[in-house]
Amino acid sequence: MNRQENLEALFRNGKTVILPIDHGCAIPVPGLENPFQLIDQVNEFVDGYVMNLGVAMRAADSLAGKGIILRTDVYNTRTTGEGAGSIGVFGVEEAEMVGANAVMNMLYPGSAYEKANFQECADLIRLSLDTDIPVILESLPFALGSPEKYTVANVSFAVRLAAELGSDVVKTPYPIDGTTDDFRRIVEQSFVPVIILGGAAMGDDAGLLKMVENAMEAGAAGIAIGRNVWQHKNPAAIARSLAAVVHEDASALEALALLKEPVR
Repeated sequence: MNRQENLEALFRNGKTVILPIDHGCAIPVPGLENPFQLIDQVNEFVDGYVMNLGVAMRAADSLAGKGIILRTDVYNTRTTGEGAGSIGVFGVEEAEMVGANAVMNMLYPGSAYEKANFQECADLIRLSLDTDIPVILESLPFALGSPEKYTVANVSFAVRLAAELGSDVVKTPYPIDGTTDDFRRIVEQSFVPVIILGGAAMGDDAGLLKMVENAMEAGAAGIAIGRNVWQHKNPAAIARSLAAVVHEDASALEALALLKEPVR
């Protein structure tokens, strides 16, 4: 597939529901003990997955017709000093080897390690230009797990920075202090598709679905939500409800009602 076809493998009619299952290199992962079983549970409602190389090498049989995004860094949150932040470990060559449709890497504007991080992201994009593998930058102000920094101003810069560096798609948080109009301006100032992440498990189905509804109304191209799916008491049902908001223009209230119906 060429670069555009690889991107289209992740998007259905221009929108996407991506399930990140790449957390095992970064944080404890209750709920993700068996990623292959999880894929089987939610596959009907998901367009693609973010995964580390070890899972990608072993999940091919489960992923026919689904987009695969290879995580190229270890986004280490467990230590401080030289080992903190994003550590580049793989690239487009490994993505091609496992049949991935894209790669994903962290971008942390404002972090103490942004010099090395920016260079690793630029190198990944530069090498991707000689291939058909698109790059998705997960652009988070300052660091992973710093929601107090995810303001409109900071998210706006993070999104534009990723686009300017050459990212094909930007994954970013929904601003903590933002209205739908604020996020619409962020999306409109990005010349590449913007998808939102979910962050830590909220334990609030209504709040999660409303955030996604607001993001889609503002022009987001979709979602990449992990823990709020696989740490949910019913991963398949919440994945179905999220897909209804993204792909069927369901309201948050309609998707919340759908959550109560059994998944066939």
